[in-house]
Amino acid sequence: MANKVETLVASAAIKCPADKFYNFFKLDMNEIVKIFPAAFTGVELVEGEEGAVGSIKIWHYIIGAIPTTAKVLTEAIDDAAKIITFSVLEGDLLQLYKSYKATLSVSDGLAKWSIEYEKATILSPPPQLYVPLAVTLCTLVDAYLLIN
Repeated sequence: MANKVETLVASAAIKCPADKFYNFFKLDMNEIVKIFPAAFTGVELVEGEEGAVGSIKIWHYIIGAIPTTAKVLTEAIDDAAKIITFSVLEGDLLQLYKSYKATLSVSDGLAKWSIEYEKATILSPPPQLYVPLAVTLCTLVDAYLLIN
């Protein structure tokens, strides 16, 4: 039996302008390490240009008290719709999932992460820990952007 792609959604209200929030995730995402150091411990651009489709970053973060690494591709950017899609190419997540993709869509007053994943085995749990992480991240970035 083939596994199916499943989706989790995490949404957060935002107060800063949608363009500013979207552009932060497109162009200044490395600042997350300063804004949310309890969860994000490092990031490095290893291929391509910041804010461009095809760029690849290695993220170091903590999820459920476990240090984790992910090599992440910026797969798609739609400036008009304010949507960015990231795909995990390598890392700890791919021990549990055959594929893992996160899409951020930003509109006035709302940031929404859609997490698409395919379980590696029937025993792989849904990535529930990423929902509160995404909500907290959006809340902290929003607060940061309101004062910067």
